[in-house]
Amino acid sequence: MRVRVIACIGLGSNLGDRLGFLHGGLDGLGALRETVVLARSDVVETDAVGLAGQGKYVNAAAVVETGLSARALLDGLLAIEGRAGRDRSKGERWGARTLDLDLLLYGDRIIAEPGLTVPHPHMHERRFVLEPLAQIAGAVVHPVLGRTVGELLRELAGEDEGMRG
Repeated sequence: MRVRVIACIGLGSNLGDRLGFLHGGLDGLGALRETVVLARSDVVETDAVGLAGQGKYVNAAAVVETGLSARALLDGLLAIEGRAGRDRSKGERWGARTLDLDLLLYGDRIIAEPGLTVPHPHMHERRFVLEPLAQIAGAVVHPVLGRTVGELLRELAGEDEGMRG
């Protein structure tokens, strides 16, 4: 019997029918083989990070239980993006996209392979990732930083306050 792992996925969209693409991404997660969606966050609207002139994003997070390897899960995420019209080979990094699915956490594993880094290397720096993820997985510990998702969000919020003061 294959080991099942709890994984956290970040979702975002800022092109076209943003909510439609986001909900399609969530539905796609539930359709992956050996994968069950355990929790979905609320949808939050955020300003774009990266290239100027982009529309606002809608973001969400999901927690899944999967029997897929991290690589197979990532391949599934990329296929869902592709069905939503995203071609990663053509887009600019941090540019506008119909659907973005990021593998944020894969159990407590630390993975560094070509094309696959888990935990996601920037998740702790991004409110648009931490805010929805904290709703459904606030007690999950980041395996590198040793702090919970909720703690990371509070620390990031504290940095934001410090920058304004």
